[in-house]
Amino acid sequence: MKTTILIATAAALSAGTFAYAGDNDGKVTGLVGGAATGAVIGGPVGAVIGGAVGLTLGAAIDPPPDRVVTYVQEQPVEQNVIVRERIRVGHVLPERVVLTPVPDDNRYAYAVVNQHRVIVNPRNRVVVRVME
Repeated sequence: MKTTILIATAAALSAGTFAYAGDNDGKVTGLVGGAATGAVIGGPVGAVIGGAVGLTLGAAIDPPPDRVVTYVQEQPVEQNVIVRERIRVGHVLPERVVLTPVPDDNRYAYAVVNQHRVIVNPRNRVVVRVME
């Protein structure tokens, strides 16, 4: 049993090393959170699988840089769209929500939904930050 735990831990940590070397918080946070959740649910094997899933999701939802957040906060509110569902990070905005591109950074766009400014990935409309 100890051997299995050691092998699973080594695999999860080696994946984390590669993620940390190549990118910022999103991947590492996803890896660690996924591994911890997987370990609780499925033991050592769950830790490895959870870490891999968390790594993938963490990479998909990188938080926007401070300059993008500042830009979006400073823009006047031109249109507020009301939707029934609560808008959260990782959710896809409905097509009826018009996105405004962030100049100088085509990885992000923004909108005002339910009185909150949201920053999204314009390619897939996934929310990456909700500003209160």
